Amino acid sequence: MSFLEVIRFSLRGLSANKLRSSLTMLGILIGVAAVILLVAVGNGSAKAISDRIEALGTNTITVMSAGRGGSSATALTTDMAGALIDSELAPDVRSVSPVVSSSAATMAYEGADHAVATFVGTTPAWFGASNTPVERGTAFTEDDVNQGRRVVVIGPTVAEELFPGVDPIGEQVTVGGALFTIVGVLGEKSSTGFQDSNDTAVAPLTAVQQVLTGYGALTSIIVEASGPDRVDAVQGQVATILNQQLDVAAGSSSTPYRIQNASSLLETQTETADTFTTLLGAVAAISLLVGGIGITNIMLVTVTERTREIGIRKALGAPRRVILTQFLIEATLLSVIGGALGVAAALIGSRFSIVGVQPVIVPSSIGLAVGVSVAIGLFFGGLPAARAARLRPIDALRYE
Repeated sequence: MSFLEVIRFSLRGLSANKLRSSLTMLGILIGVAAVILLVAVGNGSAKAISDRIEALGTNTITVMSAGRGGSSATALTTDMAGALIDSELAPDVRSVSPVVSSSAATMAYEGADHAVATFVGTTPAWFGASNTPVERGTAFTEDDVNQGRRVVVIGPTVAEELFPGVDPIGEQVTVGGALFTIVGVLGEKSSTGFQDSNDTAVAPLTAVQQVLTGYGALTSIIVEASGPDRVDAVQGQVATILNQQLDVAAGSSSTPYRIQNASSLLETQTETADTFTTLLGAVAAISLLVGGIGITNIMLVTVTERTREIGIRKALGAPRRVILTQFLIEATLLSVIGGALGVAAALIGSRFSIVGVQPVIVPSSIGLAVGVSVAIGLFFGGLPAARAARLRPIDALRYE
């Protein structure tokens, strides 16, 4: 019997009980789709977070206070930020941006109001250091900061919420009981799904301190290096200056501030994301295992039901190899067809956002899932196929 005839017999065997075969393929479909989609969600989440870190600029460091309770001895101040601009002690520093932020600011315009996720007070250098360009209008100036002018640059989300179909440039909004004039709109940024990066507003540091945060400690200081290769050097220069400002003893193991290096943060995030994606894939692979057990079950039932047929074929001269091949092909076809449908379902599902994350499918996950589904068909179909091939013709013909 030729191989094509064996395949034809296998297809006929599967079509004899369409519902049973369909349910078995459904188990493989769900398993393959789950593996591909969950790995894609992990990749999508990692990409979104990496994009946000890279958007801050890989040539920046962020200084934050490590003190508790807002102690004045450990607080970051504008004087400290100014001290970091020193051509002798910090020659590799390109710009320094002191930052204060508020997460409880509500912006109102003509009866409509919107709670802004992050209201930032800073200096003009922040736009370049944080890689946050102004798309429409202009940014505020150093003179605006010095004079405490109440001007603001808003994010795309704020513009959509308060000014649908209206150009917000030049309009006045109320924040904390004070009027701010909108001078620009930021360019759109990608979001992680957990926080909207576009739901923000940026105003001069002095104006935000007057209206929202008061003249206390800074939230952070963003320091931009002259180039990505100078970030480590800048980190050391900034630490030296801050140790002088905060009277930290030389060689001290603890400091009242923390320095975040964007490059190191990106590397750590990449490692964490890889572990997270692997975990998701492993969890989803359990459903593939369940689908494989389903194939074993259905093929054992099929062998039992077709015992007499197997006996007749053996009595007519069909060798053991042909019987073994036929049932292996049936099991493999179930897993391959189910796997192909699972890939199609995953590709369709990846077009939609899942838990706020846009899945990113990589070809390797598709190849791995399909390869595993074929292996499952061969492995889990091996026992029923071997059982069918071992049947003695005389015993099979006697089976009722």
